[in-house]
Amino acid sequence: MPRPETTTKTGRERLAEERARQARGERNRKIGIIAAVVVVLAAIGGGGWALIASENSSKQAATGDGLAGAKQVNTPIRGLYEWTGLGRNHITTAATYPMNPPVGGDHNAAWANCGIYDKVIPNQYAVHTLEHGAVWITTNDKASASDVAALKKIAGQDYMLMSKIPSQASPITLSAWGVQLRVNSAGDPRVQEFVKTYLQGQQTPEPGASCTGAYDPNTGKIGGGM
Repeated sequence: MPRPETTTKTGRERLAEERARQARGERNRKIGIIAAVVVVLAAIGGGGWALIASENSSKQAATGDGLAGAKQVNTPIRGLYEWTGLGRNHITTAATYPMNPPVGGDHNAAWANCGIYDKVIPNQYAVHTLEHGAVWITTNDKASASDVAALKKIAGQDYMLMSKIPSQASPITLSAWGVQLRVNSAGDPRVQEFVKTYLQGQQTPEPGASCTGAYDPNTGKIGGGM
């Protein structure tokens, strides 16, 4: 009679199975760890991108109003914006400024003639006028007709420049070299205070320099008074 087939496993076989079981367990453990890491990284990554997007949005919100690099102070005038480290080199092309309206920076060798203009003045000429100590009043379409009329009276003096900037954030903006004030009404007492403080003020890089005889915003031509 044949011997029944035995199912008894040798020690070597049991050892091989144990090693295989351990290998499967180790492999499953690693897969679990990797899966957990992927989930965590995905969460962090998503949060990171959200944070970056949020920061970029904040930067756009801060610079979209034309105040990039500005420091807001309340002396000598409440709500004043200041900029430092502004370039003063002469350039021959149109300039891009971080603030709107610009309050300084590299500019054309010709300055815009002081006066009142119902149009946009190229920034590179107006900035040179600020370097000579002028105060520049600008308005957009939100400024009322009565406010514009009142501002023209204020601008009718030496070393004053007035023009339109449709893209500026506030209805009325007053700028001098390195400083700016934004208001909603010509009747705001800070308007007169700004002109008194900064027209040929201490911030002026070239006080007393000419404010006429150069770039004429009405004709777009440069005169011979430079």
